[in-house]
Amino acid sequence: MKRTRNSQFIYALFALLILLSSGSPVFSQVKLAQSGAQFLSVDSDAKAGGMAGALTTVESNSASIFFNPAGMARMAPSVDLMASQNQWFADIAYNSFSAAFKPGTGEWGVFGLSFVSVDYGEIQGTQRWDNDLGYIDTEILTPSAFAAGFGYAKSLNDKFSVGAHVKYIGLNYGKSIYPDDAGNPDTVKSHLAFANAFDFGTIYKTGWKSLAFGMSVKNFSNEVIFEKEGFQLPLTFTLGISMDAFELLRNRMGEQSMLVSLDVLHYRSHAEQLRIGLEYKPINMLALRAGYMSANDENDISFGIGIQQFGLAFDYAYEPFGRLGDVQRMTVRFSI
Repeated sequence: MKRTRNSQFIYALFALLILLSSGSPVFSQVKLAQSGAQFLSVDSDAKAGGMAGALTTVESNSASIFFNPAGMARMAPSVDLMASQNQWFADIAYNSFSAAFKPGTGEWGVFGLSFVSVDYGEIQGTQRWDNDLGYIDTEILTPSAFAAGFGYAKSLNDKFSVGAHVKYIGLNYGKSIYPDDAGNPDTVKSHLAFANAFDFGTIYKTGWKSLAFGMSVKNFSNEVIFEKEGFQLPLTFTLGISMDAFELLRNRMGEQSMLVSLDVLHYRSHAEQLRIGLEYKPINMLALRAGYMSANDENDISFGIGIQQFGLAFDYAYEPFGRLGDVQRMTVRFSI
């Protein structure tokens, strides 16, 4: 009996998921200090926070631009907006915004915008000095970072969708004073770096229940030069699978749903990771979420809740970070 092309694709992708998650030596090397701009690896969206970031195949309207831009392709509303705040440890604040627009009935695809800003708080600047301490205090530094992007997604048929996301990234690490040619410390220099990055992804709906497979590649770019040194952005390759498990028991579960999402991530600068996300909806307007991620020292579980009605939604996520404290995420969404 011959396999169809669709089934061959499913078997191949499933085999690759197993290979990546099996702990193979090829994919289990320890990788340290191999990339910069790590804020690009942090999930600021509360729905993602509650599900351990396992959203590669979970269609989330405009917010999909941060995880897999192909997730925007089947967006039902014409316009979707998302604003989110992530209260990170060490008083670091992440703010993110996304918007998506579907002209007509979607025959032209879906267009998206994204913006992420990071405030690292205040840091006391110092300068080397010939005194007992060996330094003097200078101005207060306020390092920051941002990423602004444009995305596009389209369904090629009733099963397959693709998406891409182009980003412009800026890093500001404050100022410092350099000595001039005569050795006098009177040269003030700003430490800035800028880069372009590219994300792309696909989602494949099998046609059996709600089972979907997908993949994404995030932060693909050239080497970024900062002063005299170069570094890479945190390139990440992800394979995912998801399904509403209650579809197997639909006669018993009624309108309830239990979304199960599994992502396997291959990083440039982090050990390979398995992420599992759950979203239980006892009724359509309420979502209870939980997630688990492997290969992290301080954080491995997360919890969240979401409420939606009349095109407006509010999401909250809580993630304990052990000795570093707790992380809370809050997101507001609006669709028309």
